[in-house]
Amino acid sequence: MSFDTIVVVDWSGASSPSPAKPSKDAIWIGIARGDAVETSYHRTREDATQTLSALFEQERDAGRRVLAGFDFPFAYPGGFAEAVCGSSEPLALWQALAARIKDAPDNANNRFRVAAELNDLFPGTGPFWGCPESFDDPRLPAKGTARDGHGLPERRACEDHVKTTQPCWKLYTTGSVGSQALLGIARLHSLRDRFGPDIAVRPFETRDAPITLVELFPSLVAGTVAALAEPDEIRDRAQVRILAGALRALSPAALEAMTREGDPVEGWILGLGHEAEIERAARKAFAPAGDLIPPRLRDDCFAMPQGVSWVPVDEALAKLRAALRPVTGVTSIATARAAGRVLAADVAARRSNPPMPNSAVDGYGFAHAATGSGIQRLPLVAGRAAAGQPYPHAVPPGHAIRILTGAILPEGVDTVVLEEDTSTDGTTVVFDGPIKPRANTRKAGEDVSAGDPALPKGRCLRAPDLALASALGIAELPVHRPLRVGVLSTGDEIIAAPDLPAAPHQIWDANRPMLLSLAQGWHYEPVDLGHVRDSAEAIAERLHEGAREADVILTSGGASAGDEDHVSALLRSRGTLSSWRIALKPGRPLALAMWEGVPVFGLPGNPVAALVCALVFARPALSLLSGAGWTEPQGFTVPAAFEKRKKPGRREYLRARLDASGHAEVFGSEGSGRISGLSWADGLVELPDGEVDVRPGTSVRYIPYASFGLV
Repeated sequence: MSFDTIVVVDWSGASSPSPAKPSKDAIWIGIARGDAVETSYHRTREDATQTLSALFEQERDAGRRVLAGFDFPFAYPGGFAEAVCGSSEPLALWQALAARIKDAPDNANNRFRVAAELNDLFPGTGPFWGCPESFDDPRLPAKGTARDGHGLPERRACEDHVKTTQPCWKLYTTGSVGSQALLGIARLHSLRDRFGPDIAVRPFETRDAPITLVELFPSLVAGTVAALAEPDEIRDRAQVRILAGALRALSPAALEAMTREGDPVEGWILGLGHEAEIERAARKAFAPAGDLIPPRLRDDCFAMPQGVSWVPVDEALAKLRAALRPVTGVTSIATARAAGRVLAADVAARRSNPPMPNSAVDGYGFAHAATGSGIQRLPLVAGRAAAGQPYPHAVPPGHAIRILTGAILPEGVDTVVLEEDTSTDGTTVVFDGPIKPRANTRKAGEDVSAGDPALPKGRCLRAPDLALASALGIAELPVHRPLRVGVLSTGDEIIAAPDLPAAPHQIWDANRPMLLSLAQGWHYEPVDLGHVRDSAEAIAERLHEGAREADVILTSGGASAGDEDHVSALLRSRGTLSSWRIALKPGRPLALAMWEGVPVFGLPGNPVAALVCALVFARPALSLLSGAGWTEPQGFTVPAAFEKRKKPGRREYLRARLDASGHAEVFGSEGSGRISGLSWADGLVELPDGEVDVRPGTSVRYIPYASFGLV
């Protein structure tokens, strides 16, 4: 069966009416019916209950089936129901709780008193906790740590799969889902009393009914809600609106099956284990046509463990890889225009290539069974087979036909002899036998068979890929929108462009053109955010602009912790900053942050260090953000043409190139300000973290620029 109307309710345990102006932490109801999704705001539980009651009655009388989800627990950990009402049946517990709860039309209620009385049913102190200072009852502790010996689990089984859920015993302060449950269950019980058998509560009841109630947890898809929310939309409203639309967009069979999953005693969160499916449905329902929006990154995605100081390169790369995911939407594009785009899904062949058996050469075709050893003489049929001009008749046994490269093998032909190996007078063809069976022919699908995988998800499409897709009849390809990479330079000493005058104490900006060129060479969309002076307000304004126009921002300069390092100071005070001190040379300071939901890579201001950090860290990270997956440069072991003794403790990258004999030579100076060395080099020599004593002939790892995508 399918649901015609989806209702999602964000509940509240408030003790007084919510503000008249729509606000957060109140009751929001989202209703999805057909293609429309509506929301409504309710100041009290009484008002919300009456609205739901009228809606249920209207939909039932119209013959429409309703699924209504509420964001509070429908049951408690095992053992609680038995102690309260002598039965493990959750709906019997609903009745027992409803008999205790008094919830007035103005939200005044007795939930703390009820919780204290329920605690009396258990040994020790608890399980309920949390109350205002004015509620002075030792049976209900103000803190969860004050509980002891009550004997009940802290969480239900389903909550063990979602660590962000709050325990149902918590009644006060942020995340007091326990209050929502006590007051919400009482209200739902009143609806069950009113509608009787027309309401079923899943997964406790398996019967079909006009109205089905389920438990929800909108934070299962919090990232998608954040990505699809309207500008400045109240989070609670966005949750009910987007989740209602997402559930409506699911296939009816999938949604029906989800309602029946879970523990019939402890209950279940609808959609648990199906988060990706619900997220896809949400994007299908709310993303702009042809552009599916992925979830945003978490604000703390760059956070390093507490106490970490110097971070080894491999550990930093692993942390980045684990924290990031694609941030670009998905659309379809004509195959001919897809070069450089990242494939967003696996693509299968529409038909086989070649679609039919055909000739690989110019020559004469025949049935192999009619030939043997020695000189073979076969009469020719009239006509010929050519590419695009198939022969419409069968070739009789013992006969041959003139056939050209690419021509479909006519019926009766399975072997072709090369034209150069034959003689003919126009009516007979002569050649030396034996000829191998199926010689000079191509089987149908010997390249790719219909339905077989053709191109993998994450591929950055090249000219050969477009040739393959076109040959397989794939006219459009699902691709990620190009990653928009914002590039910002900072610093009072920087002059934005070389056509502007520079005083002796100033330098022209080298990093911005370098990084913009890298982004373009990596097939991203470069966004020039220009240069700003060392002003926190000016940098903040440019970061605001970058967050609107780009998917990721690269800054150079101000990433360390000095007096004029405004970028890191600003990101720390107004964004979410994790300043990594990487154990590498050059380029150890790397500021990684989130600014208004957009990742920021704060690269060193020194051009050599900026390029090294961009190649080593930004390149694989941007590749992952773009949907192309994590990339690792291909290095080669070559003999050294230089000497260097390196101490242990950090990895080093030397500007290098191969000499005529294939040995790696390095630039004469390791100075980080020597930009000429970047131009001189064709790649980098990577020296490991440990101690190294390099002499001419020592094997070293050389990574060409091309392995970093730098061409």
